[in-house]
Amino acid sequence: MTSMKNHLPLPKYHQIYLVLREQLHEGRFDLGLPGEFALMGQFGVARVTIRRALSQLAEEGLIQREPGRGTSRVTQASTGSKAVNGRGAPEQQARLTGLLENLVTMGLRTTVKVVSVQTMGAPADVAQALQFGPGTLVQKAERVRSTAEGPLSHITTWIPETIASAFGKRELAKKPVLLLLEESGVKVGRAEQTISARLADVAMARHLDVSVGSALLAVRRLIYDQDERPVQWLHGLYRPDRYEYQMQLSRVGSIDAKVWVSKELSANFH
Repeated sequence: MTSMKNHLPLPKYHQIYLVLREQLHEGRFDLGLPGEFALMGQFGVARVTIRRALSQLAEEGLIQREPGRGTSRVTQASTGSKAVNGRGAPEQQARLTGLLENLVTMGLRTTVKVVSVQTMGAPADVAQALQFGPGTLVQKAERVRSTAEGPLSHITTWIPETIASAFGKRELAKKPVLLLLEESGVKVGRAEQTISARLADVAMARHLDVSVGSALLAVRRLIYDQDERPVQWLHGLYRPDRYEYQMQLSRVGSIDAKVWVSKELSANFH
């Protein structure tokens, strides 16, 4: 039996919905979804809770309910490899070989809504990341990026005003920031990135169309130019059901001191 965590800010039915949706996308129910009574035993909850979770899956077109029978049929759309977008074409996924190429291609294959753009004095943490004094002018931009399936990420970027003065809200809505930086004369060199987790607050839940308390992937990325000067500090929050980041690990070094090194393979979004 799977124990549902009462201390989480998500209701039990939504926790079950998230677990079942992930399993559906993994192809765990090719032979059919278990009946309501089986799911009640598996998750240790009442029938009404299971029905709410299944109803949410049905609303997304992942299953078809069988009225009066307490069973559900898995639909073709529930398998990630068979998903289609609103235009009936196979859903696109990014298959990229490098972090910076990855970011540009993702920007070109998704749509963006610019939430806000403002010039402001850099907060202390931003100034430290960009290696200049607190209060130095920066452009702060907030954007929500989406695929055909809905919101994918909420991105906040801080860029030195001396660079960002060349573009504003209109340009940010049309092109990836890395392209705008290069058009502004910046020669992008490398990036440092960390990935962690964060729960969605009220604002992020609204932007990304998730429940308050849902788990999000949290990305922090610092972009340097070819002269090793920081030119962009980014905070991103991604829906984990629509974004995944793949890495390849290899062993290097002598036998008694081998370590793992990574190579970015792809970032898939759906």
